[in-house]
Parts: sequence; structure tokens; C-alpha cells
Amino acid sequence: MAKAAARVQVKLKSSESPHVYYTMKNKRNTPDRIELRKYDPVIRRHVNYKEEK
Repeated sequence: MAKAAARVQVKLKSSESPHVYYTMKNKRNTPDRIELRKYDPVIRRHVNYKEEK
């Protein structure tokens, strides 16, 4: 019987604009929601991106 998939696709939403990134994460290693600092092309600077459902 196959195990549940460990890697899932998550949506990262900018804290300052409507821009969104999609990335993969391993749910076994990172069960909490992730928060990354990435470049936002809408406002042209780096901002925090938080994982959404």
C-alpha cells in the first residue's frame, strides 16, 4: 500500500500586494505554515510571503 504524498504544492501570498508564488514543501519536515522573504514584482522590493490554504 502506498504512503501519503510527503510533498505538496503550497500557495505563498505577499503581505503587501495581491501577488502569489507557488512552491513545493515537505509536510513531514515542515508541518507548520512557512513564511519566506521573496521579491514582489508588483511593488518591486522584497517582502514577507506567508503560506495560505
